[in-house]
This record gives sequence, C-alpha cells and structure tokens, in this order.
Amino acid sequence: MTGGTRKRGKTWSYYFDLGKIDGKRQKKEKGGFSTKKEAEAALTKALNEYNNGGQVFTPSEITVSDYLDLWFDQYCKMNLKYNTQLEYVRVMEGHLKPAFGKYRLKSLNAATIQDYVNNLKIQGFAKSTLKNIFCVLSGSMNYAVEPLHYIDYNPCGRVKMPKYENGRQELHHYIEPADMQKILNKFPEGSPFYVPIMIGYYTGLRISECFGLTWDRIDLVNNTITVDRQTVKRNFGLDVRQSQNKGRERMEKSEWYFQTPKTATSTRTIFFGDTLHKVLTAAKREKKLNQLKYGEYFTEYYMKAETDEKGEQVQRLLAAKRSLPVKLPLADLVCVRSDGSMISSDSFKSCCRVVRHDLKIEFNYHSLRHTHATMLIQAGAPIKDVQERLGHADIQTTMNKYVHNTDEMKQTTVNLFESLVELA
Repeated sequence: MTGGTRKRGKTWSYYFDLGKIDGKRQKKEKGGFSTKKEAEAALTKALNEYNNGGQVFTPSEITVSDYLDLWFDQYCKMNLKYNTQLEYVRVMEGHLKPAFGKYRLKSLNAATIQDYVNNLKIQGFAKSTLKNIFCVLSGSMNYAVEPLHYIDYNPCGRVKMPKYENGRQELHHYIEPADMQKILNKFPEGSPFYVPIMIGYYTGLRISECFGLTWDRIDLVNNTITVDRQTVKRNFGLDVRQSQNKGRERMEKSEWYFQTPKTATSTRTIFFGDTLHKVLTAAKREKKLNQLKYGEYFTEYYMKAETDEKGEQVQRLLAAKRSLPVKLPLADLVCVRSDGSMISSDSFKSCCRVVRHDLKIEFNYHSLRHTHATMLIQAGAPIKDVQERLGHADIQTTMNKYVHNTDEMKQTTVNLFESLVELA
C-alpha cells in the first residue's frame, strides 16, 4: 500500500490508496496539518488503523502490558462479574505487568513463563495463588490466539506447574464441631453476626449471597431459600482499574449493589431444616420489634435500578430512615443490626478477626461453606446434591476444593474395610 504527504497552499495533507470498492480504486486523503512532520505522523497512524482493522498499533509491536489492558477492555469488562474483574486487576497490576509488561507480546515464550512460576513457588506463594496468577495469564494469551490472531499459540500451554507437597494448609478451613460451638458462644443469639453465621453453616451460601438475602426470598412455610442475587461493592462510573487504585477514596465512595449470582448454576433453591427455621423465625420477629423500638430512626434499604457497563441490570442499595418518603422498591434485608443498618462482608471481617485472635481458630466466612459441604459428604449425602446445593457448575470443584477429609471420614473408611474382611 502506497501513501505520502504533500503541501497544499499553506498546509500539509496525507494520502494513501484504499482497496477497490464496487470495482473502483479508492483513495483516502486528509489535510489541514501545519507541518510535514504532523502529516507524516497522521499518515502512519491512519495506515496502522487501516491495515489492522481499526487498531492504532501493529500487533507484532504491542507490549504485554498494553495487550493486557486491551484484553481487559475487550473481554473481561464484557464477560466477567465485577468482583472477578477486581481480582483480575490485582493479578495484572501486582504480578503480570511487573514480570512481563515490558516484553513484546510475540516474544513471550514458555521458558520465560516457566521460570516465573517456578520462582513464585520458591518465594513461598501458595498453590492456589500461583494457580490464579497462571490462569489469568493463560486466559489472556488464549484471547490473543483466538479471536485476535496476534500470536500463533498460547505459550502457557507448554508450561508445567510446579508440584506442591500434600498437606499444605488451605486458605479455607474445615471447622470442627467443638470449634463451631466456641464461635457460637462468642457470637450468640442477639449478636449481629449470629444470623449470618447460622445461615452459612446450615446452607453453605457464599458470603455475597448471604448478605444479599431479603425476606421475600425466604419461605418459612416450606423451609426454602431462593438464591438469585448477590451483593457487590463498587464505585459506579469508575473503571475497575481506576477504582482499584483509589484506595481509601474508592472505599468511601463505593456503594452496595444487587447483581445476578456468580454463575448460572448459582441461581438455585435451597432447603433448610428446623434449626435454621427457628433462627430465621426469631430474626424476623426481632426485626419487627426493632422497627417499633427505633420508629422513624430505623434504617430501611431501597433498590434503585441501574445499568452496568455490560448492559445488565443492577440495583443500587440506598439507605434511608423510615421517616423519609422514598418511592423505590424496598429491600427487606435479613442480615441487619438492631437499628436496621446492613451487615456486609466488610463488617463481617471484624467477626473473623475476633475468632482468629481470641479463639485461635482459623476462620473466615468461606470456612462455613467448606464445613457445610464436608459434613454433608461425611454423612453420606449424594455428591450431586451437594454440588447443586453449593451452586457449582463443575462437580470437580465440589470434590477437590470444598470437601475436607476429616478424621471421622478416615475412621469410617477403616471400619468399612474391617466389615468387608469379616464378611469374606
């Protein structure tokens, strides 16, 4: 393709040949540049755009850092949940860009990546952390292969993940029954954290699902919970990468939203038993009494419909005193304090710190989910039912990540073998 610059009067212009349209040769020309240098720079940019389908760069020249930003804009923002986007940004900015950002995309090879993941293990990174970093990198490279065709193959496909010895402590722990009782003694009925702890322990809900529960999603006649949304904290209007770097300012301006669950299989109906029925019945009664107690000063939450960057409907949670007239649908939250203010995943962190510091028990909300799954498998529940209860798309996730081999399970296996020997 040919092109050049020329002077027309007092200004400069650039031109280049286009392909034939309707059998006729076409030419693009643009003028108005003050100098020849400006016209040449504009010509280079225009040729890149034309030759690369609208891109303002040559694919072979793009750096890994710039490519990761492009991948995030084109794929991640359009396909991933907000919290997942946040995690990807942490990986990109904290790990991938510092390690590979200055490389040209086409120069990134398996040997370089292999050295990187090996060093991560040597530095003491947990297996799960290393895997998350590698998965983000590999996912981005897959996109560069197809549909972009920037590279011929994914170099991550030729990398071997370093082996970890069995028995390494996982982030989420199974809670022994005795430890669970200690936790409930620390946060008994009447504590703001009692209800969410019991919901997590008896249903296996994710923390975002638990704190997104409203009373219209709980059927106390049939003992079911409908899970069809979750809470997410975000600063609307800011790119995820911007909000991630705003620190305290981001936190102060962020608000809570309802959005659809993590995956399609996360939308589900969960049955619960008599124990949780009593807990929820008492909590509902207590909320009504507190509404009378606090009167106009009781906090209620309302839902304002908005559209996110993917065009999906989300609902912003707005807090207001009962004395204020609000013409929006009510969000009758289950997990609230006595004055009606919401309990969130942020405020629950204080509960976790108390358990770890005062009781010396490794604990976070996800531990309740792990414990719930393990206890069900231990009791003989069908693994398929456990998978559906947890809302997992893949049964391997249920087996490999959420089921812990307890001492009781080990003893059951021994007893089973003993019985088989006796029968023989």
